[in-house]
Amino acid sequence: MIVRKGYKYRLQTKPETNQKLAQFAGSCRFVWNKVLALNEDRYQAGIPRLSYGDAAGALRLWKQSEEYGFLADVHSQVLQQCLKDLERAYTNWFAGRANPPTFRKKFLSDSFRFPQGFKVDGNRVYLPKIGWVPFWLSRDIEGTIKNVTVSRRGEHWYVSFQVEFEMPDPLHLSDSAIGIDMGIATFAALSDGQRIEPLHSFRKAEAKLAHEQRKLSRKVKFSNNWIKQKQKVNRVHTRIANLRHDFLHKHSTELSKNHAVVVVEDLQVSNMSRSAKGTVEKPGRNVAAKSGLNKAILDQGWGLFRRMLDYKQLWRGGVLIAVRPAYTSQTCAECGHVSPENRVVQAVFSCVACGHTDHADVNAARVILAVGLTERLNACGPERSSGIPVL
Repeated sequence: MIVRKGYKYRLQTKPETNQKLAQFAGSCRFVWNKVLALNEDRYQAGIPRLSYGDAAGALRLWKQSEEYGFLADVHSQVLQQCLKDLERAYTNWFAGRANPPTFRKKFLSDSFRFPQGFKVDGNRVYLPKIGWVPFWLSRDIEGTIKNVTVSRRGEHWYVSFQVEFEMPDPLHLSDSAIGIDMGIATFAALSDGQRIEPLHSFRKAEAKLAHEQRKLSRKVKFSNNWIKQKQKVNRVHTRIANLRHDFLHKHSTELSKNHAVVVVEDLQVSNMSRSAKGTVEKPGRNVAAKSGLNKAILDQGWGLFRRMLDYKQLWRGGVLIAVRPAYTSQTCAECGHVSPENRVVQAVFSCVACGHTDHADVNAARVILAVGLTERLNACGPERSSGIPVL
């Protein structure tokens, strides 16, 4: 099988290198916004949007002009990759896979990509028109490097290598299966009775973040003091994200290593965390309570956790199964009786039919596992070539 992985490292940059990287990212942002604005004007005028070829032709003219001549200082392939990304964003939008592309802002999603021309020598990388830049090599890079992406996160720049290599179809070392019920009070309850306590990385840093943001609001925008305070705010955001990623990576790796089949709920996080404000004509109810719930849901990182489990199971030869979450919290794992009365208390499940009692989330995890294995058995049959035993 062909495996594609990414290796990300923090660059060791100097002020002049930071300026060059910011110039590349700014030029990509300018090209993205320029073409997006032209397409919106053309749409209003009833004219078809610019295709990738048309946008690339316009880019060549911009680089030769006096007004946009600064684009010539940036490697041409970097700007072309930006146009390809915009074209892919339109394609995904038209196919219903994503929202429409939006304008990019400074300091948000600053990145650019080199498809070729780069070189890697130990713990340094050569970027065309930028030069050799060292980075902290925390682990060896395995596979053939296909492209290099440079991105900014907070006040630091990072380099990501997308690699590709071929390996034999893996066979998972375990033959066990586990069901997972995601929650807020308990991040994940497992069907074997274990419970993973939540990290609440945002909640722990919320007071500090609010304090730093209040200080930022009192400063003149884009002044030197504003820039310094903005960096402090970014540091808090970066720490929150790093803690969450570390937490999710550790638990997803442990689950993937120990279980060949992992069954999760197919949660629609965007729908679950939708605002309850409503409209002026039809205002929402319990808006403050729903806002707090939304914040707690997004703090868990359920979507990212599922994506991690998905590719880690693929690499190890395991399977990730997603089942509909409907009625899993009201179904008895012992007799299958479904009733809202089975879960009168949030943390306790007590079946009114057979008397089975368990932690509510653990019972739900057992139900999720049973539903997932039944669906997979019905879909694949008792004999299949995946290498995973029938459970």
